Amino acid sequence: MTDLWWGVVAVAVGAYGLKLLGLSVPERLLEHPVTVRAAAFIPVGLLAALVVVQGFTEGSSITFDARIAGLGVAAFLLWRNVPFLPMLIAAAATTALVRLVA
Repeated sequence: MTDLWWGVVAVAVGAYGLKLLGLSVPERLLEHPVTVRAAAFIPVGLLAALVVVQGFTEGSSITFDARIAGLGVAAFLLWRNVPFLPMLIAAAATTALVRLVA
């Protein structure tokens, strides 16, 4: 087997091991208020990190381009409680228009 396949096998075994480890956590620990609050913030942090990486970087450098305008429109519409799909369309259209003009 090549090194790549050994890596794939190692990651698969590790992922399965983490799954088993998660299933063995006692129920009282999972229902603890601190655990519940911390678990509620994890998706928010991951989404924020994804937005920053995808919105403000190009390769290994920081860049400011049309994506910033789209993020601004999305943030404004999110603040105004606009549903997700119209917000997504407006942000994409704004990004496309700024790229067209620039």
